[in-house]
Amino acid sequence: MASAGFQILGTALCIIGWIGIIVICALPQWKVTAFVGQNIVTAQTTWEGIWMTCVVQSTGQMQCKVYDSMLALPQDLQAARALVVIAILTGIIGIMLALAGGKCTNCSFYNPLDAQKRELGASLFIGWGAGALLIIGGAFLCANCPPKDNYSAKYSAPLSTSREYV
Repeated sequence: MASAGFQILGTALCIIGWIGIIVICALPQWKVTAFVGQNIVTAQTTWEGIWMTCVVQSTGQMQCKVYDSMLALPQDLQAARALVVIAILTGIIGIMLALAGGKCTNCSFYNPLDAQKRELGASLFIGWGAGALLIIGGAFLCANCPPKDNYSAKYSAPLSTSREYV
């Protein structure tokens, strides 16, 4: 019963982690940039995601724009797009198999010459949590492997009889 519990827990964690990957794919909060003026009041915040960029005003208005061209994107965004899509697809395959078988750099800095302060966005933190859930779920599924059995046949010597049959 414990192995069934581990299998259910591992599969559930993998599904939750896979949903987390879908969430980070959709959220535009990969890189958050706030305009900091002389009086340290944030007038607008820019969210940069892998699919779009959004500007949030201090009044609460938000405007989002999808990137025009994939070729005009920086290489890190192109790589992030590819890796997230691959993670979603391999997550689907991994979850199906589980059910069938019972360079981020720290962008937190402030340059006094530049009026922008960059921080890590919420998508990265959700992604780290989703990745941890996927690793833990996979570990539970790997720990649930059945013990090895040699399946060797054991033969005993035939009983000898004193009579011989013709």
